[in-house]
Amino acid sequence: MSITLKEVKQIVKEDLTATDRLIMESLSSDVALVNQIGHYITTNTGKRLRPLLVLLAAKAVNYTGTHHIKLAAVIEFIHNATLLHDDVVDESDLRRGNKTANLVWGNAASILVGDFLYSRAFQLMTEVSIMQVMQVLANATNQIAEGEVLQLMHCNNPETSEQDYYQVIERKTATLFAAACKLGAIINHQDSKIENALGHYGLHLGNAFQIIDDVLDYSADSNTMGKNLGDDLAEGKPTLPLIYALANSTGNAKQQIHQAITTGGLEHLEQILQTIQNTGALDYARDQAYQQASLAIHALKPLPPSTYKEALIQIAELSLQRNS
Repeated sequence: MSITLKEVKQIVKEDLTATDRLIMESLSSDVALVNQIGHYITTNTGKRLRPLLVLLAAKAVNYTGTHHIKLAAVIEFIHNATLLHDDVVDESDLRRGNKTANLVWGNAASILVGDFLYSRAFQLMTEVSIMQVMQVLANATNQIAEGEVLQLMHCNNPETSEQDYYQVIERKTATLFAAACKLGAIINHQDSKIENALGHYGLHLGNAFQIIDDVLDYSADSNTMGKNLGDDLAEGKPTLPLIYALANSTGNAKQQIHQAITTGGLEHLEQILQTIQNTGALDYARDQAYQQASLAIHALKPLPPSTYKEALIQIAELSLQRNS
């Protein structure tokens, strides 16, 4: 029986409500613009997927305290800080179907409020007072920054390989998923076997999630997706569907993709979309995402049976079915 993400959230409904409350309380600042932008990006909530992972992972190892609420908020602040910075770097104008903060308030304000969210996240995590929590989150934020720089290096580079692509997404996206899941084990003082199981689950789930995100950039309706079709192509980003299509096309079709990556822009978007279809690039990428989701589910084997473990499995399955 298929289940929706909304139904999964019902399993930890009270904890999610408490997390949302803490997020809003923690955004309070004497600086008006911080309040405005902070509330703008966090109330256009998206899925709250990363906080959900913290809550489910903690419950899956029978945690009964309240640290998971605080850490769910921390993970969401870090995620939203990266979005603010990403949209400036990518010069994006649409996020979750809304104007990006940088379009509304400008680049400088977006960067500075992103910095505020990072610092607020670190203020909250120190209140948990577990050194390993701080180590995991400090390492995660460092990896995210490295991933963004790696992506910048590969931008407009048609020689980017699948290996290069995975190095980017593991740092940029999957690292935070892995951290979110590991935190649940750490706060309940689980052994390394359980901690690593949840970390590997999160890493593979994050990979699957990002691959599907990159598939949707070439296949989804922009109104459903909440961003413009072909954004990655316009920015000269060689993501998995484009890397595969380039490697498996010839002649003029190959040259069009090569040029699009090198210069950015959407001049040949329709033709490139057709090449992506003709080469089976989307099916290939979906198959790679399926393999990552399967690895995520397999990683959970050491966890004891529970409703929360089943919810984590369902999230991995849902990551392959999403259209936004």
